[in-house]
Amino acid sequence: MSEPPGATVTLTEQPTAGEPSKALTAQRVLPLRRPGRWIATAVVLVLVAQFVHGLITNPFYQWDRWSYWFLRPTILDGLLITLEVTVYSAVLGLVGGIVLALGRLSKNPVLRAVSWTYVWALRSIPLIVVLIFLYNFSALYKTLSVGIPFGPAFFSFDESRLATDMVVAVIGLSLNEAAYAAEVVRGGILSVDQGQHEAAAALGLPKGYQFRKIVFPQALRSIIPSYVNQLIGLIKGTSLVFYVSLLDLFGSAQTMGSTYPGDIVPLLLVVTVWYLILTSVVSVVQFYVERHYARGATRSLPPTPLQRLRTALTDLRARIRREAAL
Repeated sequence: MSEPPGATVTLTEQPTAGEPSKALTAQRVLPLRRPGRWIATAVVLVLVAQFVHGLITNPFYQWDRWSYWFLRPTILDGLLITLEVTVYSAVLGLVGGIVLALGRLSKNPVLRAVSWTYVWALRSIPLIVVLIFLYNFSALYKTLSVGIPFGPAFFSFDESRLATDMVVAVIGLSLNEAAYAAEVVRGGILSVDQGQHEAAAALGLPKGYQFRKIVFPQALRSIIPSYVNQLIGLIKGTSLVFYVSLLDLFGSAQTMGSTYPGDIVPLLLVVTVWYLILTSVVSVVQFYVERHYARGATRSLPPTPLQRLRTALTDLRARIRREAAL
C-alpha cells in the first residue's frame, strides 16, 4: 500500500492467525513540513510589528493632537456634510444609472444613442471638472426657464439662488455616479439568464412587472458587489466638493490645517481614520445585503462573522481536548 505524499501514516500490526480480530488503530497523520511558509510568516510579522511600532512611537504623528481633533465640532460638522452628500448622490446616482441602463438596453435607437453618449461623456470628463463647471454655471445661464421650446416660458427662476454649494455638489456627484452605475446595472441585468425573460414572457407578465419582480432582484446579486465599490469611491470622491466651497470632512481638515499649520499631519490622520470607519461600515452592510440576496441562489448562506468566531472557538476547544487526550 503506497503512502500519500506529504504525510506519514502508522498502523498497528496485523493480527496473526488464530488470534481474535482487532480493529486497526490509526495513529496521528503528520503533515509535511513547510519551512518556507513559516519563514515568510515570520518576515511579515516582523515588518508589521515594525510598522506599528513606528506608527505609535514616531513623534511626527502627534497622536495627542490627533485625539484632540478627532471629535472636534468642526470635524464632526464636516463629517455630517460628507454623509449627506454621499447619501443623496448615491440614491440619485443609482436611480439615474437604472434609467440609463434601461435606455442602453432599449430597442429605441434614440434612447440607446442618448444613453450611450451620456455614459461616454461623463466617464470621460474628470469629476473635478464637472464640479467646477457646475459651480460656475450661473456665469453661462443666469436664469433658467420652463416652457414651450422656442416659444413662451411658463416660469423662470434665478439659477444662482437655487444652486447652493450643497446642490452643486450633489448634482455634480450624482451626474458622475449615474454614468458608472449605468454600466454596473446593465451588466447585472445582462447576467440574468435569458430563460428567465422567456419564462416571464410566456406567462404573459407585463414588462414592468417582469423587471421589478423577476429580472432586477436576480440582477442585484451581481450589481451589489460592483456598486458598493462605486459607493466607496463616491465616499472618497466627496473630498473634491471642497473645491466648490463646501466644507466636508476633508475641507474642514484643510481649513483647520491652514489655521494651525503645525497640526496638518494629525488632521490628515483624523480624515484617514474617519474614511476608514465609513468604508468599513459600508463593507459590513454589503456583506449582509449580499447574504440576503443569496438566499435563492445557494444551498446554505455564508456564515456571519459572529458565527465564524463561534465555530473557530468550538474547533479550538475540540483541538485542545484532543491534544490533552493523547
